[in-house]
Amino acid sequence: MAILSNAVEIADAGAFSVGLGSMVLIKTLTASSSGTLSFVHGASSVVFDSTYPIYKFVFSNIHPASTSYFQVNFRDGSTAYDATKTSTSFGAIHAEDNSTPSLAYVAGSDLAEGTGVQRLTTGELNSGNADDSLSGHLHVFNPSSTTFVKHFISNVNYSNNSPASENSYIAGYCNVTAAIDAVQFSMSSGNIDSGLIKLYGIKDS
Repeated sequence: MAILSNAVEIADAGAFSVGLGSMVLIKTLTASSSGTLSFVHGASSVVFDSTYPIYKFVFSNIHPASTSYFQVNFRDGSTAYDATKTSTSFGAIHAEDNSTPSLAYVAGSDLAEGTGVQRLTTGELNSGNADDSLSGHLHVFNPSSTTFVKHFISNVNYSNNSPASENSYIAGYCNVTAAIDAVQFSMSSGNIDSGLIKLYGIKDS
């Protein structure tokens, strides 16, 4: 059966998919005093290759075991999470007592051809309160490309150590020709006490 709009056929039978552009849940990892949470292509039902052109990680209520930065690193075919990265960062802050609002570039969270971890927060998450946490997302574009650099963009909001609401924007690229086949999340100190990370593939994007 065809789909019509103002008597004009816009899709024929079998030519229309309600799933166009939709996100497909690939994997959910739950932190429980976890040193790292890793998404490895081909392991534990994880898909992270050319199946989807864009992948999205969604963070929900990430709580640190100790006051620290939330961070990520990428694997480019070896066993180590040490892909070379160049990135930029800025953050906005507003304290609970209405003091020191700011919007600024944060040099401590950027990298210049670095292989170490990439901070996803421009400040430290506060572990002192049970209700403090981080939520947000990270997009990775065409991770399996062997032609172009692999771009990533992240935006997270969290309770920092002031305490304050801090919103961090991190973006950059893995400057490697090899495919990125795994992504690993961790804290700069201590474990990820609790929280969820979901991996989605965005199809037909």
